[in-house]
Amino acid sequence: MLEGSILQQLETAHRHSTRPIRFGVYYKNTLVALCHALEDHILSDQGQPLVITAFQRGKWYLQEAERYADIAKCSREIAIMASPDGGFAEHPTSQLPNVDLVALDSSDPVAQEWHLIILSPEYTAMVLCQELSEADYGVGGLPDSDLERKFYGLWTFEPELVKETSQLAIAHIQQYNPELAAKLTDHQQSIQSRLVAPEDLSTVVSRVVDYLQTGQENLSIPTALRQQALDRNLVSNEIQAFLRMAQLIDFADIKNPMAAAEVVALSEAMAQLVELPAWQIKRLRLAALLHRIDPLQKAESVLTPGTSARYTEQAPSCPLTCPLVPGAQVLRTMPRLRAVAQLITHQTEWWDGTGEPAGLAGDEIPLESRILALIAEFQWRVNQIKSSNQSREEIFAQALEQCRQQQSTRFDPKLIDALTLLVMGLQQGLDLPVMTSKASNGIWLLDTRWDSHSKSNEEIGSYPK
Repeated sequence: MLEGSILQQLETAHRHSTRPIRFGVYYKNTLVALCHALEDHILSDQGQPLVITAFQRGKWYLQEAERYADIAKCSREIAIMASPDGGFAEHPTSQLPNVDLVALDSSDPVAQEWHLIILSPEYTAMVLCQELSEADYGVGGLPDSDLERKFYGLWTFEPELVKETSQLAIAHIQQYNPELAAKLTDHQQSIQSRLVAPEDLSTVVSRVVDYLQTGQENLSIPTALRQQALDRNLVSNEIQAFLRMAQLIDFADIKNPMAAAEVVALSEAMAQLVELPAWQIKRLRLAALLHRIDPLQKAESVLTPGTSARYTEQAPSCPLTCPLVPGAQVLRTMPRLRAVAQLITHQTEWWDGTGEPAGLAGDEIPLESRILALIAEFQWRVNQIKSSNQSREEIFAQALEQCRQQQSTRFDPKLIDALTLLVMGLQQGLDLPVMTSKASNGIWLLDTRWDSHSKSNEEIGSYPK
């Protein structure tokens, strides 16, 4: 990272914190897709956000200047940083009263960065990246294609992180224009941002994935090896979009913020007890990470408990002719996640056939969905009981008994037996590692093999442990 850059300052501030920042590598086409998706959300948002952006050079801004004229109509203020060239200050968008340009010195490390920082009362979002140096590219040297240029950084919806970064950006702008910095500070302090709502997240994530896929389809890459590298970057960032969506749902639930990580650990242990093959365990892990995207799930501070409805929208290529709930439907936009979407959808089926959304019964319900349903319920109940003064052993026993009361109605009785064994292990000191997902590097969840064992007979990814 370049000394004095905004990215470097942010990384330094969090290097030894309890929540260190995880960075990823992005191709230019990925960043274009991410930024366009987030900019589209500005155009549809009524919050009049503060927008701070950096384009490296004026010529890149000029390519987007007409678009930024539309964004300015929906924003309270836009500050654009770039090294001046191509007459970027003379463009009509630059003359708008709520658009301010900051002409960066060519030696300024921020001139090597790509920013889009959005602070709205309704949500926050940010793309923050820095172009790799020539040495970082290795023996291959700088890429021939502009779209193959690589950047190091992150994108996020986290309000505190976005606000912190906006303060760093404003402090940098102050070196060039103290009056503008003061105005931006006033705007920032007047905005009380909240976490983006789950339904808005679905919209944003769908836009991100659509832009990523469309941008990839329009690329013309001369070699198969380069195409493979771009494909892996695309898949990684699609997965990031969904993981960030799931992470924020957990983050917003102050009563159960570790649900996804704990359900992953418990689900893997359960899957090993019932001797699931490796390919199903791999797929179950990703479904567990994303399981709260389904709005039928119980998350009191995020979703409405007890919501129940039979959805009529049919999922494409669904072998069970069953609908997908809206929260899981967004996963359908990525082919490798279609089977995972079905597992998430069917976690609300009941063993006796009275569940949602398709009324499946018994072994008609995918086994991974049955495991996910039971483990998610058990984890939720343990979390609710934790506030009492009971011992660890008593908490597990009570949660197990509450699940057992729904044996043969809601839950598979054989899985209740397996859960009983798992609880015995937990009571005797079994320690299950709970790890949060690395949203900045989503490719670790996928490989390129297709699995032929799925009930869905769809092309699905095999997901490593």
